[in-house]
Amino acid sequence: MDSMQSTLLVGSARPGGLGGMYRLGAGGGEWQHLGGGLPDKLQVNSVVQRPGTPSELFIGTHSGLFHSTDGGDSWTEMGLAKEYTAIYSILLHPSDPDTIYAGMDGTVIHKTEDGGATWRKLATVQPEGAITGCFPVRVLRMAADPANPDEVYAALEVGGVIRSLDGGATWEDISHGLLDLSTQPHLRNHILSDDDTEGMMDLHAVAVSAEQPGKIWAANRMGLFVSEDKGDTWAEFGIGRFSDLTYGRDLKVSPHDPAVFLAALSDSSRGVAGSLYRSADTGATWQRIDHDISIESTLMTVSIDPSDPGLVVCASRLGQVFGTEDGGATWQSCPLPDGVEDVRAVVSI
Repeated sequence: MDSMQSTLLVGSARPGGLGGMYRLGAGGGEWQHLGGGLPDKLQVNSVVQRPGTPSELFIGTHSGLFHSTDGGDSWTEMGLAKEYTAIYSILLHPSDPDTIYAGMDGTVIHKTEDGGATWRKLATVQPEGAITGCFPVRVLRMAADPANPDEVYAALEVGGVIRSLDGGATWEDISHGLLDLSTQPHLRNHILSDDDTEGMMDLHAVAVSAEQPGKIWAANRMGLFVSEDKGDTWAEFGIGRFSDLTYGRDLKVSPHDPAVFLAALSDSSRGVAGSLYRSADTGATWQRIDHDISIESTLMTVSIDPSDPGLVVCASRLGQVFGTEDGGATWQSCPLPDGVEDVRAVVSI
């Protein structure tokens, strides 16, 4: 296949020396294992880009929150390493560049309003229905409503979903509707516990479109779910009408068009098949766009380039990286080096 004409960065959470950040330059070549201030044996859980400056990156790791302004050449830790807890998610305030949220293990969220000079731990709540016997409940993804950026939603892995309507000052459990849905036979599921609500509480992603203020989309083990009222009630979307694969791992709204959504769907958490679906009508209908490639493990993450709406990259758990520069008409495969697995994050710059 032809090489990508954009630079790709991928984060791996694999323990040991094969984890960390990797970069592939425009035009192909070899993947580079990045250092430049990053610790050895780094486990990376998330990466986000600053809107308007794609080479400014933030990564959440097991060793702290790191910041780069030069596309990954150099990194600085932003003052959270002392917390000794893994950072799984990062949310940049859409209009205030100094405000950042960092989501961690144990339903912990820290916030800075001065660009990382100081941080405070927010008074979050852990949902009553959280499955707590497996691992500390993780804040796996956060999203702010573009129309009301102080309205923040956090997806918790095996923990449900919580919200703040005041910029993180107070938080509420909004998982009750998901628990109600878990009484339906086809939504009962457990793997890590004996509780059949586990599948519905296994949240992986949350998203809000500027075209749908107050409407929350969530991806979990059982599919895609929507709330029309900021999480007070929930309904099953029914992604199975469009896809045979329904395990939802990632869900993104295009930064170029709020009507365009992308969803990473697979067969299971450690599966053998993944797929990428696109909606051009704010989630009403979906079409598969990963043509002529074979995703052979769980599709973990997808990213839309902030400068080019046709440039989309995605990565699977076992190290496959794919990209398209024409909106999905053609795809390029850029596999990571052998042994680089547990991939959690990917971006293009």
